[in-house]
Amino acid sequence: MVEFLKARDEESIRIYAEPLQAFVASLFRKLGLSQEDSQTAASVLVRADLRGIDSHGTQHYIESIYVPGLMDGRINARPHIQVVRETPVSALVNGDGGLGLVVGPYAMRLAIQKALASGVGMVAVQNSRHYGAAQIHALMALEHDLIGISMTNASPIVVPTFGREPRLGTNPLCVAVPAGKEPPFVLDMATSTVAMGKVVIAQALGRSLPLGWATDENGIPTTDANKARAARRLLPLGGTREQGSHKGYGLGAVVDILTGILSATGSSMELQPQGCAGHFFAAWRIDLFRPVEEFKAHMDTFLRTLRETPPAPGHDRVLYAGLPEWETEQERRAKGIPIPRKTLAYFRQVSAELGIPYTLGA
Repeated sequence: MVEFLKARDEESIRIYAEPLQAFVASLFRKLGLSQEDSQTAASVLVRADLRGIDSHGTQHYIESIYVPGLMDGRINARPHIQVVRETPVSALVNGDGGLGLVVGPYAMRLAIQKALASGVGMVAVQNSRHYGAAQIHALMALEHDLIGISMTNASPIVVPTFGREPRLGTNPLCVAVPAGKEPPFVLDMATSTVAMGKVVIAQALGRSLPLGWATDENGIPTTDANKARAARRLLPLGGTREQGSHKGYGLGAVVDILTGILSATGSSMELQPQGCAGHFFAAWRIDLFRPVEEFKAHMDTFLRTLRETPPAPGHDRVLYAGLPEWETEQERRAKGIPIPRKTLAYFRQVSAELGIPYTLGA
């Protein structure tokens, strides 16, 4: 999490993962999900919180996407998830408009099963909905010493380089790679400069945005979080052509091709109905190439060398992708997850509206 977007101590209350997950699961259960699917969806969100991905945990999308979507039927609470095309190494899955927090784990498990049996597993998903943080799905592969990939497209809110109107989603992707003694390498990134969830956090906390994150409705870069959220126009990774935004633009297009066009869901510009999304998952066995333990020992050397790089002036240390999330997870499992008071107030409100107990105590 970007430091200036973290809630201050006085703005949040620490809640342990277990009661938070139980409450969120009860919320999904009341909204029509099965007991198993409610637990799955809640675990995806709370794991994101544990790893410090606050923009994709329990703090924002429950209120803005999941609860309203389930209540008005845009998200199917009881989807009939189907494999519509399949080979030993691939599958096309139809999510039946279901919650991506449920459809995503289903598809990733299928990719893992195929990888364990055949070496490689690739699964494209059509007709799903928002699936949370990309890394939560890719991390599932690490439990089996596999390399995992997860990506999704989304409604268009990213302008192409030199463009004025949005054409791509934030289109995040994640690559998760196991290691031995070192925390795993987990690259989880939007192909925009930032995810919209961070703009929402900045707005809620009354913070200004760094220049290069977003534009106003006229396509002019802005630091005003209110204008940025209203316009819904983010910039590609890099921000400007001079800073390499054409690379973020290209990566976003690649994700759209693999998640939207390959699955026949449609690119970000074509997604219908509102909130629809396509996903792509992959897993493969390391032992297709070399012994697993040998690979993991080599990864340890590689990651440790990165981590031990002498820091530049003004910086304490060098990190690698996945290390900050791993450290945050250890700290939050021990001390609890900082949940903003505004989020807890919403949880109390929605509990009363749905007639379920508010069990978080704060």
